[in-house]
Amino acid sequence: MITGAILEKGETGYTYLKKLFRLMDNFQNDYNWLITGCEAYPERPGHRMRIFQSKHGNYAWIDGKELTNIVKKDDFQWIWGVLSGFEKDVSKIDILKYDLPYADGYRGFWEEHIAMQHPLASVELVSWDGSLTLLMSEKTAIIKKFKEVFPLSEDLKEYNRKNTGRAELFNRRMEDEDDYRRRNGCKRI
Repeated sequence: MITGAILEKGETGYTYLKKLFRLMDNFQNDYNWLITGCEAYPERPGHRMRIFQSKHGNYAWIDGKELTNIVKKDDFQWIWGVLSGFEKDVSKIDILKYDLPYADGYRGFWEEHIAMQHPLASVELVSWDGSLTLLMSEKTAIIKKFKEVFPLSEDLKEYNRKNTGRAELFNRRMEDEDDYRRRNGCKRI
């Protein structure tokens, strides 16, 4: 079963990974990470190249230790993006057989039955418009720890139940955008 949490209160900025990783006992080191749909502004050019890896397409593949080193040296805010964490024995070849996760426009975050986008992921960390952070995992201990270290975070399933009107409004807006794109030959980016 997938559990999740949302953090949208109590921080001066959201999805600064240095603080999140430190408070979460550096859990990221246990995974390899697929970074997709990313909008972020690292100051160091090498870090920017690494997290965007444009030569591979619209994703980056990075191990947890390298991700840790990047955010320790360059603590920038992630505006949009999905960081999908995979057990070390899951191959990149298998991972890339599936659609790449995305944050901007994904409706599934706001539904009652939450699910991670990538079926092989163990954890997904989402930066949503720089205004909130979502964390989902099949490992309840990760979510429990997140809610302990960020006491203003909320259970994502409960949040979605309380905010069904918001989810319906979001879904209608996305349907309108999808209709516009279809009529005008535009693609979602």
